[in-house]
Amino acid sequence: MTQPPNQPPQGGFGAPQDQPPGGGFGAPQTPPAQGGFGPPSAPQTPPAAPQGTPPPPAQPPAAPPQPPAGPQPGYGYPQQPGPYGAPAAPGAQNPYNSPTPPGTPGPYGYPQQPQQPGFGYPQQPPYPGAPAGAPGAGGGRRKTALIVGAVVAALAVIGGTVYAVTSGGDGKKKPVAQQSDDPKNASGSPSPSSSGGGDDPENLNAGRQAGEAKVLWYQSAPDVPGSGADAPGMWITDKVAVKAAYKQVFAYGIGDGKPAWAPIGFPQKICAVTPQKSADDKVVVAYMSGVSDNAKCNQLQQIDLTTGQKGWSGEVADGGLFDSALNVELTVSGRTLMVARSESGTAYDIDSGKKLYDEKKYGSACFPAAYAGSASRLIQVASCGAGTSGEHDEIQELDPATGKVKWTQAVKKGWQVSRMFSVDPLVVYLTNQDKKAWNISTFTKDGRFRSEVKVDEKFAPRCGWQILERDLQGCQGVVADADTLYLPTDTTSSANEIVAVSLADGKARWRAKSPAGEPMYPMKEDGGKLVAYVQPSYDAGGQVVSIPLGGSSHPTSKLLQNPSGTARIEDTFYDGVIDWSGGRFFISSGRLSGNDKTKEKLIMAFGN
Repeated sequence: MTQPPNQPPQGGFGAPQDQPPGGGFGAPQTPPAQGGFGPPSAPQTPPAAPQGTPPPPAQPPAAPPQPPAGPQPGYGYPQQPGPYGAPAAPGAQNPYNSPTPPGTPGPYGYPQQPQQPGFGYPQQPPYPGAPAGAPGAGGGRRKTALIVGAVVAALAVIGGTVYAVTSGGDGKKKPVAQQSDDPKNASGSPSPSSSGGGDDPENLNAGRQAGEAKVLWYQSAPDVPGSGADAPGMWITDKVAVKAAYKQVFAYGIGDGKPAWAPIGFPQKICAVTPQKSADDKVVVAYMSGVSDNAKCNQLQQIDLTTGQKGWSGEVADGGLFDSALNVELTVSGRTLMVARSESGTAYDIDSGKKLYDEKKYGSACFPAAYAGSASRLIQVASCGAGTSGEHDEIQELDPATGKVKWTQAVKKGWQVSRMFSVDPLVVYLTNQDKKAWNISTFTKDGRFRSEVKVDEKFAPRCGWQILERDLQGCQGVVADADTLYLPTDTTSSANEIVAVSLADGKARWRAKSPAGEPMYPMKEDGGKLVAYVQPSYDAGGQVVSIPLGGSSHPTSKLLQNPSGTARIEDTFYDGVIDWSGGRFFISSGRLSGNDKTKEKLIMAFGN
């Protein structure tokens, strides 16, 4: 499979995600030499910086490894054994900056220190009063290379058509801050929804084996520039599957894939979306103000997922001198939409567009940097004292409706809040670039330190690319409930595992091994069981499995076996977004390549 040109090369679901050299938040990654789900692709040209972004700091980045011809290493890892075995290739890192052997160049070009703390075991805990853990002992596991090269089937698809493969299935506006127009297709791109569907020229269900699920429907990607385009987000309701792509938002019936409402077009490309929808199925999309180098991601549009109607629209104003809306992050918490700039945030009522409050500099020098939200909680991360001896991060919980601070938790100097694996309960992933260390900490409802993960293991949720923002909720493949955190281990020479970690003491409660020798990642809890996705192999489709949460045994039970005939197509969803809803599995692309020689799929649905 191919990489979208001029973009950071990213792997499939569970593959290590790269970071721009020397920039962004968290631990920089080595660019994996592959595309979507599964088999690796040919080496890629190092990506160019996204348009309008500043160059990375002047520090020597680690050179991306150039794999030789022939069988390639899987999921971005070198052919030599990884961090727990013999020295890996220069610059090799796992997704969470785990230590490599003494003398191996790190992401900043200089040798890392020997005997770095293992996952969940920082040498010094990042929170005042948190107990210090013993250094991780590491393990003897090795990373072996996946065989087979990348293959992208030439698809005989008429551009911009949705095909329903099987039949059946589910088939007064609020006051606005500023009423917007409603162009049918302002992007000028051919709409994938121009056909009512019903045909299947690819005959994807032909040769389906006993026990394999059906391809319920699929949608071809719209035309995008040759340099590629983002296709962020995917929202599933009880009636529609909604997907953003380039300059449009599309909606399809969850059962038959027929257009649910006319595509919504925008004059410029979509640059941010709310990863979650509100309780009444509203989302907000941000798009660029223009095409020049000075264009900003500051145009907001609310959308009703049920009806496809545009609601309120508005423009995000810049803050202070260094507080630009060049890039924004959108977070939903209850009825509150929080729009984060580089050093502040503004809250709106997601239904009406009414401005609620601003989050600005507080204390001596604390600037809000990022947000994470759930149905009832809004978490703010601030950067404090930058450039001083007291530089540190702070975590605060805000009342979503008023912005009132409920509690504040300071993080020790040197540690940075990079991700939030869960908001309710609060589970925070931190990095310490100086120590080449990481930590996963959990907190009580009132913001007190609760526990840290103490499992001597290399974990690998799939997290997106960070450059100008932290993207706190940009990880898939990690789930938490009130008492337990479910984390996927890194892929080993056999199959990976999902580890259930107690939030009370940070210790492992149980493990469940992938049933197919392919990476397995938790998606959600459903009916008292954990639902997980198993990636496709070269000749077998992916699986959806369930794992019982109680008892002493935790075997996987197959809920869905995707057909082997579509394994390669399933594998080409670049930076894929997945969901399980109503007994159906949905997968869509997070990035479109713009390659006219192959017609990409935008979204597919599988079911029995």
